[in-house]
Amino acid sequence: MNQDRVTHDIDNDEITIDLTELLSELWNKAYIIILAGILAALVAFAGTKLFITPKYTATTSMYMLTRTDGQAVTQNELQIGTQLTQDYMELVKSRAVLEQVISVLNLDMEPAELNDMITTTNPDNTRILTISAESEVPEEAQAIANAVREAASVTIRDIMEIDAVNTIEEANLPESPSSPSTMKNTVIGGALGILLAAGIVVLIFLLDDTIKNPDDVETYLGLNVLTSIPIQEGEQTVKRTKRRTTRKMARKMKK
Repeated sequence: MNQDRVTHDIDNDEITIDLTELLSELWNKAYIIILAGILAALVAFAGTKLFITPKYTATTSMYMLTRTDGQAVTQNELQIGTQLTQDYMELVKSRAVLEQVISVLNLDMEPAELNDMITTTNPDNTRILTISAESEVPEEAQAIANAVREAASVTIRDIMEIDAVNTIEEANLPESPSSPSTMKNTVIGGALGILLAAGIVVLIFLLDDTIKNPDDVETYLGLNVLTSIPIQEGEQTVKRTKRRTTRKMARKMKK
């Protein structure tokens, strides 16, 4: 029982020492990790600016309201209309609407391509339908959003048999790109660079099983170090200098 406790304590001490050494290694290599993060952030920034085409988003919205014989709309009718907004969202991206928009704007694309450029949203508990169009050209995004709204208004009135589809606001001409986010990509690139560099440092630390000092001998081999012979850097330099001088003299004698 006591032996198990001792072994358990030793294991815990080894884990603590390993973590301390690991943190110390990360701290010693902090400049490399930070430099890797900066380089990765610069690569992400340059890649976003040079290789990713910016896209612009234009948004328009409309409101559906059913009137009955000039009477005010009841709460029940309003709730039903709110539920029907989901149906309106599907009609906005129907094939008939998309083909009409392609025809009106003379777009060189298939309905499926246009469908991927359009997004519809509906705020909770409202009968407001928002249509967004995304394109690499700001003017095209604005024209598509407005054309989709107009075509969808006619289709919704015909199919759902409602009295009116009112335009809340027309699509704006976007002045700045909605994607990509240069700042976001730069931050993500820097974070990934730091994590990758730190992971490499940790991996090298874990795979390094060389003996570096007397403490490592006692820790990993379980042997007691009786003595150690220090080697001064000056002695190593003198030895290297003597070797080089001897080689030069040997070459001169051969000549």
